[in-house]
Amino acid sequence: MAGLNVSIAFFFLVVGVCQALRQLSKRLLSPGAYGCLARELLRMLMEIGPWGGGFGPDVVLTLLFLLFVVHGASFDGASANPTISVQEFLLLESSLAATAAKLLAQGAGMGMGWALTKLYWSWELTDFHFIQNLIASECSSSIHTALYHAAFVEGTCSFFFHLVLLKLCQSHPMYQVPVLAATVTFLTYTAGPFTGAFFNPALATATTFHCSGSTFWDYIQVYWLGPLAGMLAALVLYQGNIPRLFQKNLLYSQKSKYKIPKARVAAHVEGDERWRKRKGEKSNSEPS
Repeated sequence: MAGLNVSIAFFFLVVGVCQALRQLSKRLLSPGAYGCLARELLRMLMEIGPWGGGFGPDVVLTLLFLLFVVHGASFDGASANPTISVQEFLLLESSLAATAAKLLAQGAGMGMGWALTKLYWSWELTDFHFIQNLIASECSSSIHTALYHAAFVEGTCSFFFHLVLLKLCQSHPMYQVPVLAATVTFLTYTAGPFTGAFFNPALATATTFHCSGSTFWDYIQVYWLGPLAGMLAALVLYQGNIPRLFQKNLLYSQKSKYKIPKARVAAHVEGDERWRKRKGEKSNSEPS
């Protein structure tokens, strides 16, 4: 119980520090620099900073849900996920320069967050942190299945996550935040035993690429190519096209999207004709 309290306290400390730095960045940086760099770096710091609980699956999933709820309520437009940044670029919502800046900021935040987590473990506030320090340099791969299956799992998680994200992009945060948090929690519970269920290339790079058991190319295929492929599949399924690459809709017809039933159209036309006849009779009956 003491270890859980320590991790929760550390989690809120990280959130509080990142919120303070975010407000400071807003005042010191231009809107463009803040949008592309600061908020992405701070969100990435929040994303990886609270790691390191060492608890059972029920506690970990509960903390994960709360983590994403807090992130969703305070993300301020930041994604902390390269696949989301690439998706925004493909949807013409972000320029190439802004996307590149976001990816660089995510990389910097990833490095800072991982360094913060290792510093936190070095304090050895719990028994788990002591163990983590001993095995930090000898960690094993998070891929516990065949390579093609692992890439499929990460791609599938990314597909469903981005599909829900696209569906809720215009929704009120009151509904969007808990649904996304529940989606991430469910996907992590389902796919975690196979790959760790990162479906976030930056987070996976920081936490598992240095571990033995898989090659660098294996990690790239599973944790970068898999999620990017899942994002592209979700985008094509939802949009029918990829605006940055081609405008032609491959799946949906714009004419049939809001098609009105023929019976309703006929009834509407008949109603207009009756109204015109009544108006004409009324004008003829008036004295000249």
